Amino acid sequence: MDLMEFQAKELFAKHDVAVTLGIVANTPAEARAAAEQLGVVVVKAQVKAGGRGKAGGVKLAKTPDEAEQHAEAILGMQIKGLTVNRVLIAPAASIQEEYYFSFLLDRADRQYLCIASVEGGVEIEEVAKTNPDAVKKIAIDPGTGVDEAKARAIVEEAAFPAELTEQAVTLVQKLWKVFVEEDATLVEINPLARLEGDVLEALDGKVSLDGNAEFRHEDHQAFVITDETDPLELKATEKGLNYVKLDGQVGIIGNGAGLVMSTLDVVAYAGEEHGGVKPANFLDIGGGANAQVMADGLDVILGDDQVKSVFVNVFGGITACDEVANGIKGALEILGDQATKPLVVRLDGNNVDKGRAILDELNHPLVTQVDTMDGAAAKAAELANA
Repeated sequence: MDLMEFQAKELFAKHDVAVTLGIVANTPAEARAAAEQLGVVVVKAQVKAGGRGKAGGVKLAKTPDEAEQHAEAILGMQIKGLTVNRVLIAPAASIQEEYYFSFLLDRADRQYLCIASVEGGVEIEEVAKTNPDAVKKIAIDPGTGVDEAKARAIVEEAAFPAELTEQAVTLVQKLWKVFVEEDATLVEINPLARLEGDVLEALDGKVSLDGNAEFRHEDHQAFVITDETDPLELKATEKGLNYVKLDGQVGIIGNGAGLVMSTLDVVAYAGEEHGGVKPANFLDIGGGANAQVMADGLDVILGDDQVKSVFVNVFGGITACDEVANGIKGALEILGDQATKPLVVRLDGNNVDKGRAILDELNHPLVTQVDTMDGAAAKAAELANA
């Protein structure tokens, strides 16, 4: 789960990272009221995307009138395809210098990584291109983490100013605490600002939380903003499905992320011969392909108005093909009249003959069986185009 800036700052504050929270506003009137309370402010679009400033989503307001005007212009605007539904009204700060700091999960090298730069800030990407030596990448041993000694080593390697050393060491340790205790995969401050009076403060924040650790963090549910989530993805999440909506016409159901990703590719390729149709979603039902799971998956996919056909691609392993076939049969019984779009089913692997026999006996008018993955993808694309 990616957090918005105001949510990341709330998490920072929870762990005593130096930060000013500001006030979230959903209307221009609320922005004006916040500015009347805070004085000179910055009106900041709240979307899960970078480049907000360059897109016109961050504006300085010296008066409540300006705050209201900026909020009116920013609310409803599109930033990288995302609609701005709220703004953060943050007190303006007297920035002397901008730095960059983050902890992240480095999947490529299977380790934790710290990235820091005293020449960073909002232009960190440009710094990384023009002066890569100024961006320090420091490996973190997962076994020992970041104690005071490691924090000092990070601060020294990043070359923070000597007068900020003790603050920086403390901040690094607190940020590591956010990273570990909240089960994050990314914790970023950009910019980490040196304010007037040599005070370090997180002026912006980005946090990504590991969804696999949700069972340890019931409080993280408070960060879910339903109006920012696609309704189908929200429905799938409520049903415990691994689903991502895409912009296509062929619904995809498969067991195993690798197989589903391959299915997306095959359908996209087949779609080139059938009017340019594309995959409509990623949906991995994993190993639990019983009737209810299949019904839940079909219910979500069939609820997508863009979907014209559904491709069920299953390779039987731990879950045998006859179980999958019974799941499809049960799903169609559960959905009844809600099932209105053609299903192309390709079964292979464990108990494939039994699975195909079950579907043959079912003889449902919406179900077409195809033996090969390429053939099934072509049939699904053809039906979607028709």
